[in-house]
Amino acid sequence: MTADVLPDPKGLRSLLATFATGVTVLTVGGATPRGMTANSFTSVSMEPPLVLVCVDRTAIMHASLHRAGVFGVSVLASDQEELARYFADHDRPPGFAQFEPVGWLPGENTGVPLIRGALAWFECRLWRMYDGGDHSIVVGNLMSATRLDDGAGALLFHQGGFHRLD
Repeated sequence: MTADVLPDPKGLRSLLATFATGVTVLTVGGATPRGMTANSFTSVSMEPPLVLVCVDRTAIMHASLHRAGVFGVSVLASDQEELARYFADHDRPPGFAQFEPVGWLPGENTGVPLIRGALAWFECRLWRMYDGGDHSIVVGNLMSATRLDDGAGALLFHQGGFHRLD
């Protein structure tokens, strides 16, 4: 089967949804901490150790990343769907209040909130931001990487919904 033209944005979103991804919570600390669910997280380079996440240019997180200069990524476990939904909700409270109902602790290197019960934590220094259309491609230089639970399954996002890999 061949395609000569791209589908409309809704059709393209549907096609892209066929690719299963892990689910993370991206966080910044400081005076106005912020969290955001993100499934566009991946490794970029081992030397230097770089990862990336994509952030909508209109998201509050976009400006927060610029101000903070450091960020954290918590890879969610299969039993953390509620947290993924919480940090995707634009109506959650701002600042420290959004972390009150969430188990978290400050990263040792950055102080950014890291989610308890996650599979892994990454603390990053903002390395570069690239134009990615309506998103920015945020590349972070790893300051620390911690694997927390070898036995837990991962939370996945596929076809517009959450799934568990146990």
